[in-house]
Amino acid sequence: MKSYQKLTTAVPQPAACRVEEEGATSTLTGRGKLAPWWVGSGLLVAAVLLSTITVWVLRQVSGGWPGYLLPPKCLLVPESHRFDCYPEQHVVVTQELCESRGCCFIESPSLAGGKRGVPWCFYPPDFPSYTLESLNQTALGMVGLLVRRQKAYYPRDIEVLQLDVEFETDTWLHIKITDAANPRYEVPLEVPRAMKRAENPIYSLDFSRDPFGVLLRRRATGTVLLNTTVAPLIFADQFLQISTSLPSRFLYGLGEHRSTLLHSLDWNTLTLWARDVSPTESFNLYGAHPFYLLMEEGGDAHGVFLLNSNAMEVALQPAPGLTWRTIGGLLDFYIFLGPDPNMVIQQYQQVIGFPAMPPLWALGFHLCRWGYGSSNETWQTVRAMRNYQIPQDAQWNDIDYMDGYRDFTFDPQKFASLPSLVADLHKHGQRYVMILDPGISSTNPHGSYWPFDEGLRRGLFLNTTQGQPLIGQVWPGFTAFADFSNPDTHQWWLENLQRFHAHVPFDGLWIDMNEPSNFMDGSEDGCPPGELDSPPYTPAVLGNSLSAKTVCASAKQESSVHYNLHNLYGLMEAKATASALIQIRGKRPFIISRSTFPSQGRYSGHWLGDNRSQWKDMYYSIPGLLSFSLFGIPLVGADICGFSGSTSEELCTRWMQLGAFYPFARNHNTQNEKAQDPTVFSPAARTAMKNVLLTRYSLLPFLYTLFHRAHLQGDTVARPLFFEFPRDVTTLGLDRQFLWGRSLLVTPVLEPGVDSVMGYVPHGVWYDFYTGSSVNSSGEMLKMSAPLEHLNLHVREGSILPTQKPGTTSEATRRNLLRIIVALSSSATAWGDLFWDDGESLDTFERGSYSYLVFNVTQNIFTSTVLHASTEATEVTIGTLSIFGVREPPSKVLLNGQQKPFSYLDNQVLTVSDLGLSLSQGFSLRWL
Repeated sequence: MKSYQKLTTAVPQPAACRVEEEGATSTLTGRGKLAPWWVGSGLLVAAVLLSTITVWVLRQVSGGWPGYLLPPKCLLVPESHRFDCYPEQHVVVTQELCESRGCCFIESPSLAGGKRGVPWCFYPPDFPSYTLESLNQTALGMVGLLVRRQKAYYPRDIEVLQLDVEFETDTWLHIKITDAANPRYEVPLEVPRAMKRAENPIYSLDFSRDPFGVLLRRRATGTVLLNTTVAPLIFADQFLQISTSLPSRFLYGLGEHRSTLLHSLDWNTLTLWARDVSPTESFNLYGAHPFYLLMEEGGDAHGVFLLNSNAMEVALQPAPGLTWRTIGGLLDFYIFLGPDPNMVIQQYQQVIGFPAMPPLWALGFHLCRWGYGSSNETWQTVRAMRNYQIPQDAQWNDIDYMDGYRDFTFDPQKFASLPSLVADLHKHGQRYVMILDPGISSTNPHGSYWPFDEGLRRGLFLNTTQGQPLIGQVWPGFTAFADFSNPDTHQWWLENLQRFHAHVPFDGLWIDMNEPSNFMDGSEDGCPPGELDSPPYTPAVLGNSLSAKTVCASAKQESSVHYNLHNLYGLMEAKATASALIQIRGKRPFIISRSTFPSQGRYSGHWLGDNRSQWKDMYYSIPGLLSFSLFGIPLVGADICGFSGSTSEELCTRWMQLGAFYPFARNHNTQNEKAQDPTVFSPAARTAMKNVLLTRYSLLPFLYTLFHRAHLQGDTVARPLFFEFPRDVTTLGLDRQFLWGRSLLVTPVLEPGVDSVMGYVPHGVWYDFYTGSSVNSSGEMLKMSAPLEHLNLHVREGSILPTQKPGTTSEATRRNLLRIIVALSSSATAWGDLFWDDGESLDTFERGSYSYLVFNVTQNIFTSTVLHASTEATEVTIGTLSIFGVREPPSKVLLNGQQKPFSYLDNQVLTVSDLGLSLSQGFSLRWL
């Protein structure tokens, strides 16, 4: 093995960073030098291991490879620490292929279902890597040179790399590795620039010189967060790979995939390449989010973001360890040290951008289906919802409203009354949202379809390598694809939307098929030969090709080739769409996008795609929405009751209960299936659906305030339980329940034929949302009654929730009386807040056009303090105060010193009604 040699730097090394040298003490291994590869992650006494493994291997050898004796260095690597040297899919890895790469070969059994398990071909401890040749101080950190003296096995190895380290803040750092001599593609994402070096970082950074490696520790605990000496760094033109040990197995994020919230580390490879496919386990789905959150032992958390938009895979293994593999761009990492999970996500969003504040109506109930068939049938559904007084804020249409599935048109026969429908929605305080696809029909006679003619004239479509528009096939038939990397396309998109809005004054937009999806592989002519469409290494993408059901990777766009920009397509379309909506309506834009990338929350929300009407799909929606909370896209939900297939009354009732607590709540259905809106079910089911929507609408002031906090500082809205209870190890794997903010626990029924549900109740006092009755939990699973009409909701002690008498729209609700719910802690204290504005104007917080109130309870006194006021608050009245957990019956209640009537129940709920207080006025209420 190679030893570590002392580096000479131009200036003294800072305390936050040092280079490991011979004889130096390392907190990682506790020995004189920091050994590379598996020893570097430190788990083993070599002598014991060697004797055990040698016996096993020789037994394998005697049966499998007569006469072949494995090198001792290969025997030293335990199975869990074998980092894959031959990750190519659909290749039978032989000993000859493996050894041609200079790697170790030991056969191992596959996992169940034929999935890959322990790699047969893995790196030996002395596999050649880069050497850190120099390291110099900069104003923000340091810069170094990495040199590879022996080529690896992919073409166009980059022999000299530049290492840039910036200590951007005390809680995060930025590590970038790129070609020292030639510029490479970088993601065009606006990120903040550090102006000065962190003064008191909570991390320390060490380097291994030869082989090069990064070792990042948390100062407070000594926990090693990153150790990249576990496998060699490879940096070729189209294959970049870096591995690290992990301090625990509790890893989340890395989207978009259908899986449990907590990822399995049992040889699990997650591919990131935007793809149109119904959510299915193990497939790469619609968006790409190269970010993970990891919970450390003891409850600390950190996050790692790889700012790279190329096709990528992340291989997880039980060491625990992780390998990033991407086929372009840079290795551009941000590491966030929290130290708690909420702070990690806030720090991540400080880099990628905080989410936009949605309009209030976006948080109401949305209804859609593909297959209404006409605007009149759509209108009938809206009228039926009104007739039963079921809350609804927005009516949507899928592609059947279009004329021949062409964007910016509507069917002149079947949807002739669409403008009248939209006018009627607006008259009733409701909104209209329609779908748009980025594929523009290319086969219309010249002069008959302005969007294509004008886009062609201005040169705004993706082009082939020959400079002609790339033609694929989507819903309207043959199509060209808008190039949203071109600023001129944004103007053309705006003009198209303006022309359509003049006829159909829509309020929001649903941008679909923007991976981009293509019913062909590549184009009508396939894809040309070359290393963009057939790269030296293709990650484990569905379809085994970068062009599977999308456009050619070689397609030319204004700012780069599609090979680099594919995963950004949905983000760039969302950015153009948000800008257009602001210019057209002059209000906050509402956009839901299928394909997403980091920073998408600044422009749009997301729905989880074309799910199925099955119980397991309902379950998977919870880890889906919680993962997007980690990704900085809080406005997220799944198609309630399922998109494809036929739902049942029981499934749809339970799903409406869960879906009423998606941050974005939309019931959506495919064509040729029976309707599944609330009006079509039995009176009992319809009533249950109506009631849970009324519960959601009553909570709109609380939910809207959560979105304000997300917009202002990156708080999550839908939140995993472990965010609030990070030291409770039971919560680390929970994904069948979730919280709204820190205060409201949602425990849905996710199985058929039951009238109760098991739910985890973390330590503390929790109150039934509906009755105020308390549960004092030691941190335990509890059986909760759950008849078909009931969703279990519990309020956390110490919380104050602003609620409102619900109406059938958010516009009607916001005029009603407020009810403040106080959930006293065991020490009889509570806190809450309320953000209030007009619900739709741009930048109300930034312009100061809002009200913000803080509620407090201490020593039997409730106080409402107005920290900022606007005129809207004068129009709202606080009607009722409900206080849960008042242990002794009060003798009297004083409002601003004046006695008020009250009620007190045996379950320790104190209620004071008819307060008649303007939201704009502070007040105090005391009980004695």
